[in-house]
Amino acid sequence: MAKRQPVGAETSPASTAAETAWPIDQMHLVEMTLGDRRLQREVLELFDRQIELLLDRMRHVEAAGIATLAHTLKGSARGVGAWKVACAAEAVETARPAQMAEALEKLVGAAQDARAAIGLLLRSDGAAPLLSGAGPNIYGTHAGRVPPPPKSSG
Repeated sequence: MAKRQPVGAETSPASTAAETAWPIDQMHLVEMTLGDRRLQREVLELFDRQIELLLDRMRHVEAAGIATLAHTLKGSARGVGAWKVACAAEAVETARPAQMAEALEKLVGAAQDARAAIGLLLRSDGAAPLLSGAGPNIYGTHAGRVPPPPKSSG
């Protein structure tokens, strides 16, 4: 079973992200918004727009600017539980020049998946699993309380 990453952890949830079928960790978002459905919708709308803006900006800046934008996207993705986006953004942030194109391609793919999921959730008008706190998540459970994150050893 995958372990939960602490919010704001400096390491990405790479192994967890690879196992996640759904682009948004539903329970994480519910917890971060204290179950407030209106706030969940607002956060998802903002994140969707931020993905679009930051990826567009990445097309028009130098490598150092790309790393900064990727860092911003990584933090936002962690906040909503978009672990694949966070993992891919971290890979872009730390990529060497020879790795940058591949890292960006993976980020774009993860971002497209997240935006598609967000679109489905927003069109469902609150009936989506994410907004009710049910459905699969990165912990392999479907409902109920998520265990607290492990204590960091640093």
